[in-house]
Amino acid sequence: MGEVNYMREEDVKLDAVRARFSNVLKRHSELAERLSRDSDKSIFDRLQKEFEAARASQTQELILKGEQWNDGLLATIRERVHMEAERKAMQMPGDTTQLPIPFHDKITYKVGNKVICCLDGARIGIQYDTSFAGESCDLYHCVLESKSFLEKMTVLEHTVPFFLPIREAENEFLSSNAIRFIDHVGDLLQAYVDRREQVRLIKELYGNQIGELYHSLPYHMIEFVIEDFDSKVTVSLRYADLISTLPTGVSVLAWPMHQSKKSSDKIALHLKGNGVGSHPIPARLTYAEDALRTMSLPEAYAEIVLNLPQALQDMFPHTSST
Repeated sequence: MGEVNYMREEDVKLDAVRARFSNVLKRHSELAERLSRDSDKSIFDRLQKEFEAARASQTQELILKGEQWNDGLLATIRERVHMEAERKAMQMPGDTTQLPIPFHDKITYKVGNKVICCLDGARIGIQYDTSFAGESCDLYHCVLESKSFLEKMTVLEHTVPFFLPIREAENEFLSSNAIRFIDHVGDLLQAYVDRREQVRLIKELYGNQIGELYHSLPYHMIEFVIEDFDSKVTVSLRYADLISTLPTGVSVLAWPMHQSKKSSDKIALHLKGNGVGSHPIPARLTYAEDALRTMSLPEAYAEIVLNLPQALQDMFPHTSST
């Protein structure tokens, strides 16, 4: 009896600590989201207007597939923006004389989820249109510039969230392979939105079952607790990199809960009888881990909870109701 009371007291203390910690993490998450959104809003609004103006003035939009998106095409785009900038620089203020236009067409290029525009000032703009489950989500922008056609391009400004490594990607790819840089940024953004929306969806669909949920800003580390059963189930997900949408590091553990004096007495006696001490030992739910490695988070969650009652019954028969 003394051991059971001690276990109950420990549980109360742990629950109090968890509640305080959960509140701190929630406030941190809200602050980080607000800082990320507000710091980029003015840049986003300005760039969005500029992209809309560029697309409104276009005479043609080319949809590129496969090898059509290549270094030669990007070189042509760079040549266009520099020649247009030079043409405008030659025109004196107030001079209404029309100088020869080297390129008559104003073309934008669509490659997958990317739209590439020629912007004023020898700049190339890339707009990334992210999506989830077939529905459009967020727009992001990246603007590249170079001093001349022969010099390397740099990132002038962008609306990529600050916690995604665009500067690292610039240093690694942009000077040697601009196509790879542009595509890599698109992969980073789409994977981030995909992971974020997966978490949002399980909160929306199963929020009444999830007691605690924590995640990093890029959603590449996710942890949550399922409490709507006879045992507490902890789920921990780690993604190999920031372009992954399925986790590689997965841990799902089931912990027996002490829901009543009767069940607590049974657990204590069961554990003592098996020589494992007074604290219950968690059990791995391998079927749940396999589901999380191969399915999207909402699909895996549905699979887990469907089979969870029977799995818990098989693992902890001493916690079942009598």
